[in-house]
Amino acid sequence: MLCTIHIDDREIRVKQGANLLLTALDNGIDIPNLCYMEGMPKPPASCRLCYVEIAGRPSPVTSCTEITVDGMVVRTSSPEIRRLRKFSFDLLLSRHQINCSVCPANKKCSLQQIARSQHFRIIEKRFNRVEPLLPEDTSHPLFNFNPNRCVLCGRCVYICSSKGTGVLDFAYRGLETRVSTFAGMPLAETACNGCLECVRVCPTGSLYLKEKKQ
Repeated sequence: MLCTIHIDDREIRVKQGANLLLTALDNGIDIPNLCYMEGMPKPPASCRLCYVEIAGRPSPVTSCTEITVDGMVVRTSSPEIRRLRKFSFDLLLSRHQINCSVCPANKKCSLQQIARSQHFRIIEKRFNRVEPLLPEDTSHPLFNFNPNRCVLCGRCVYICSSKGTGVLDFAYRGLETRVSTFAGMPLAETACNGCLECVRVCPTGSLYLKEKKQ
């Protein structure tokens, strides 16, 4: 059943119960996001960048966890939304190793794209760095994993579980949380099938292809 919603004064006809973030993106309405992937049964809302305001709600909500309802009125930009997004962005940077010039994702990085669209600064140091400074895993023949660039979006964990062999998952808690293999095994010693889906969906260059030798 179709329903009618309004996003930033635009009337949109969409299937009732559709994901709100995806609906906005499909209609050319930009909402920054890192962790959402189409098909996720329960979006984690871990990046906290996709805030919107919905009429009748007391405070902004993450659009990736909302579904469309007939008559819904959505606002994607306001001073409060910008404040929340900037806070979330700075938190992501606090644990992200910033070395853009030598990063394989340079000029393709989602953090850079969000910074441009939202007019944020990547070099800004609002919070103390929480870089884990973990060793890079270069054991796999096809790709490398630099956990110091990881922002815990969870895309690789989701895609490895749904399309790969499930060798990646979250480990530890709090500030020690990281993406890891079971017991921290090198990727080459896991059941990884080399599908490279984790590399494809990584937004920050944490997982990246090895350079081909000439």
